[in-house]
Order: sequence, then C-alpha cells, then structure tokens
Amino acid sequence: MSTYKSLSWMLLFVLMAVTTKMKAQSSAGTSQTLSPQQQSIAVISALTAVGDTEKLRLELNKGLDAGLTVEETKEMLVQLYAYCGFPRSLNAIGTLMEVTKTRKANGINDKPGKTIATGNKVKDKYERGRKVLEELTKMPQTKPAPGFGEFAPRIDAFLKEHLFADVFESDVLTYQQRELVTISALSSMPGVASQLQSHVKIGLNTGITENQFAEVAELIERFVSRTQANTLRNAISKPANPVTEPDMMVRISEIEIVPEQLNAYNAILKEEAAASVAKEPGVLAIFPMSMKEQPNQIRIIEIYADSSAYQSHLKTPHFQHYKTSTLKMVKSLKLVDMNALDQQAMLEIFKKLK
Repeated sequence: MSTYKSLSWMLLFVLMAVTTKMKAQSSAGTSQTLSPQQQSIAVISALTAVGDTEKLRLELNKGLDAGLTVEETKEMLVQLYAYCGFPRSLNAIGTLMEVTKTRKANGINDKPGKTIATGNKVKDKYERGRKVLEELTKMPQTKPAPGFGEFAPRIDAFLKEHLFADVFESDVLTYQQRELVTISALSSMPGVASQLQSHVKIGLNTGITENQFAEVAELIERFVSRTQANTLRNAISKPANPVTEPDMMVRISEIEIVPEQLNAYNAILKEEAAASVAKEPGVLAIFPMSMKEQPNQIRIIEIYADSSAYQSHLKTPHFQHYKTSTLKMVKSLKLVDMNALDQQAMLEIFKKLK
C-alpha cells in the first residue's frame, strides 16, 4: 500500500512539473510585453540605424547589463549592415568594441555567448535562403522573386544567398530576435515604409505581438523621434501620436551681447543649441541668428514640443552651463512668446534644409 501511494505521489509530481513547464513555455511564447533584453535589442538597433553612437554607447552597456551576450549583440550589429549600410554597422561594432573593452577593464565579465558557426557547407545557398524566407513569410517564394528579382537578379541572389542564408541561418539569434532588430531599424529610418510593412507581417509570424510592436514604437519615439515612431504605428494600424502638442511653445529670444564678449558668447551658444536639439526629444529647434548690421544683436527661434519640455530644458546641465557662463555677457534680454497660426505647417519646418 505504501509503495502504491509513493508511486501515486511521484506520478502526480511529474504531471504537475510537466504542466507547469508547458504553461511557462506558452506564456513565454505569447508575452504581451517586451522583456528587458528585447527592449535593448529594439533601442540598440534603432540607434545604430540613425548613427547615434553617443546614445548607442549607453544602451549597449544597458543591453549587456540586461543579459544580452557579447555574441548576440555583435550579431545584431552585423545583421544591421543589410538594412542601414556598412558605415553605420561598422561604427556600431567599433562602439561595441570600446564598450566591452572598458567593461572588462572595470572588472565586468560579460557573457560571451554562443559563437557563430563559420564555413557554411550548404551547396545551394540561394535555395536555402529561399526556404528560410518561406519559413519567415509563411508564403511560397518563387525563383527569381517577382518584380525586383526579375529586373535585378543579382540583388535577389544577395538577399537569398547572403542575408537569408548566411545571416539569418545563424542560430546566435532567433528569427524573432532578428525581426525585432530589422523592424526597429526600419522604423527609425525615413522612406522605407513598404519594407517595414513586410517585416511587420514576418514579425507577427515569429510571435511578436501587436502590443510589443506598440512598445517598440514608444521606444522609437523616445530615442529617435515621434515622426518615425508613427511609421510603425501606421504599419500596425494604431493611431499616430500628434507630432505637435496643443501647448507647443514657440519663442523668439531677443538678446543684446556686450560687443567685447561676442565671440565667447557665440561659441557657448552654439554648443548649447547643438546639445539641446541632440539630447532633448522635446526641443524641436533652437536656431540662433544675428542681425547683419548689428552682430551683437542675437535672435534665437526656440520651439519646444510642450511646456513640460521647456521646463525640463531649463534643468539640463548644458542649459545651466550656458546660463551661468553667459550671465555677464548679456546686456539685455527679451523673451517674446509666439502663437503658431498653422501648427500642421510646423511639420514642414526645415524639411528642405537636409
């Protein structure tokens, strides 16, 4: 009797363990939120795509802290050459080299991760790449690809043989991770909406949820721009966030500088304006000018997304440095707040100055 009871309890324990594992796998496969590692994948890919190595350095550190291995991170940046070009991919890889070297010097032992296999022995890489693409798209892939593949067979061969055979074939990253890399990069770059739409469909096939896509859009808005984030929102049929807020601030600063201090003031202003636009998402423009006949008469057009962005700007180190450093250089200051007559027209500002 005791033996029977022991066997019963053992069977019950095994069944409970198996059920728990199956539930855990199901939960992991249908997660509605991005994990810290997935967030890092999205942000690193976006910053690589736009070439922002300063922010990328910080986010690479965060990604490694979140558990990304060195090989996983390296493979993300290698893959991105196919979407944002060799220069930005190489710049990002160089940044990762610096980051890992510094972390090692500081006693941080990052996980190296699984090493990518080299020497692919597949005889027909085109066919292998075609099969990978069929698996990703869940659709038959003809040879050559209709349209561009017939018009430019070499690009069709590069896509199949190299991107989808050599790159995607590596299991250092999963297909889902690779699509997260691709979608985050495409969402950050203008002019690639059709490719983004295609990869969103593939991303759904790999298990990325619409809620996770929405989270990626929030990250793109935070680290790149709201305009670019809206391209992803459009691709997943989510409402776009308005680029301008009802309380958008437009101001003209009229400043008279002590003539002897003009060169020093201009140098500090130039540095502050560049830092504000580069580092603060809510600073849409800071455009300094001087009057031709009176160079010490400075006019600055300042545009902030909303009042909170302006208040945040006042607390930044670069603005505080500007304020304290130029206090004795300023002879007079007048702030003129303006109303935009057509906020939609604000979207076109500076567009021709590319």
